[in-house]
Amino acid sequence: MKKQLFYITLILTLLLVPVLNAVGQPPPPPPQDIPIDGGLIFLLFAGASYAIKQMFFNKNKKEM
Repeated sequence: MKKQLFYITLILTLLLVPVLNAVGQPPPPPPQDIPIDGGLIFLLFAGASYAIKQMFFNKNKKEM
């Protein structure tokens, strides 16, 4: 009798826990917009400084 009660309780617990867990959760929030303004300015500045460095490096290399 105790084994039957234990198995019935175990089966009901294993069946009900996922159902109760899934019902209580709210939907996830919508994704946020990603600002790209600051990153683009940094990327342009880095590219320009790299181009200037390469121009001076190649100019000095040709003179030698």
